Amino acid sequence: MGSYDVVVAGGGHNGLVAAAYLARAGRRVLVLERLGYVGGLAISARPFPGVDVRLSRYSYLVSLLPTEIIRDLGLRLDLRRRRYSSYTPHGDTGLLVDDGDEGATAASFRAVTGGDADHRAWGEFYGLTAGVARVLAPTLLEPLRTPAEIERLVGAEAWRDMFQRPIGQVVDERFRDDTVRGVVLTDALIGTFADPATDLLANRCFLYHVIGDGTGDWNVPVGGMGAVSGALEAAARQAGAEIRTGAEIIGISPSGEVAFRTDDGEHTVTGRHVLVNLPPAVLDRLLGATPEVPEGAQLKVNMVLSRLPRLKDASVDPRAAFSGTFHINESRDQLARAHAQAVRGRIPDLPPAEVYCHSLTDPSILGPDLRGRAETLTLFGLHMPARLFRENPDKARDEALKATLASIDSVLAEPIEGCLLRAPDGTPCIEAKTPVDLENEAGLPGGHIFHRDLSWPYAEEGGWGVETAHERILLCGAGARRGGGVSGIPGHNAAMALLA
Repeated sequence: MGSYDVVVAGGGHNGLVAAAYLARAGRRVLVLERLGYVGGLAISARPFPGVDVRLSRYSYLVSLLPTEIIRDLGLRLDLRRRRYSSYTPHGDTGLLVDDGDEGATAASFRAVTGGDADHRAWGEFYGLTAGVARVLAPTLLEPLRTPAEIERLVGAEAWRDMFQRPIGQVVDERFRDDTVRGVVLTDALIGTFADPATDLLANRCFLYHVIGDGTGDWNVPVGGMGAVSGALEAAARQAGAEIRTGAEIIGISPSGEVAFRTDDGEHTVTGRHVLVNLPPAVLDRLLGATPEVPEGAQLKVNMVLSRLPRLKDASVDPRAAFSGTFHINESRDQLARAHAQAVRGRIPDLPPAEVYCHSLTDPSILGPDLRGRAETLTLFGLHMPARLFRENPDKARDEALKATLASIDSVLAEPIEGCLLRAPDGTPCIEAKTPVDLENEAGLPGGHIFHRDLSWPYAEEGGWGVETAHERILLCGAGARRGGGVSGIPGHNAAMALLA
């Protein structure tokens, strides 16, 4: 079918970023995507028949996407900041972190912890992370710095407590209250199966969750995640990139030859370079090597409600509690207990999870007839490794969902199931996705949302963090050294590596 300067294998958001940059620079670019649409897991969908709600079905918030990429590519995006950072139920009260009212936040800390020490520690600790975010985020769009350079940038205290010592130990020392400790630790465990008391993998996860775009804010994309991928697709096409969907890649050679299958047969194209927007395990298989399959560790639950549930603390407005991150049984000790049960091969008795309501910040995802009559809830469950779902995926999914709903109910004033909207056929609007589901439906080995374990964003060997053992093949997806989340960073860096 011809030759191109660059063939992008996979049309996820990172592949679209790379294609847009390279096409704008005059390169002839072809993007090949297996599915009938682009965007990968950064999409909006209507999963419940007859219910006009566009849910961010997989990825659901934006933090790591740099303003520089948005500006460079002229993306038309509305990313809205959430006023409330989080709410964590605690008995009959709860910890509400209100970024718009420091006094209210201090009072909430006092009610939950019995004093002011943890609120002061909170300010100090997140002051430290804010400093790291300001200096580290810009380096994500540059050639890799060395560890020594990063240490000089962030300072001795941050280097020690965020990079060198297990984040669980640091949190135990800085905070006294178990609930507050858990709120901090959840950022170290999203999509990552690790013990933060001992494993620096949790530190890497924490780092990526607090440095996004230099602020660490987690913002709501108006129109859902599909608006992000839609803007990137438009930028790539306007720049001249050719995008072909329904094209399943079946082989990649070190020489730059890419074989793919469509409805009308098998085809081959050649690129001077191939940018791979696929998990590294998939690339290994396509190259004929034995892949090392990672393990994802999350339960994703999407819901549409007829109304928000009541809280045990009637003084807190549910609209405030659910518009930020609503923590469910995520104290330090509860996280540790759930991790230990999962290590032993058990679905946790009281699964830790967190939810947020997209439609409170962005009601545009609701159809006109549902605005004011429905809300969405997106839940992300922790410590649900793929191993728990291998033997009997359907049964294990049902068990995990049942346990997770019971976990939610334990912190609410009423059962969540009574608030679920019913589709026209009478079925409740709720769906669950396990790591095995992501492996089977989305082609993610092990259901790992970051494609493989996150890496430190620096390296002694330099480069852009996208290199492979083959000169003509580069990574441009989440499996690159600086990847994970909806960021566009690997796509940008792969493009820059070719344009340098």
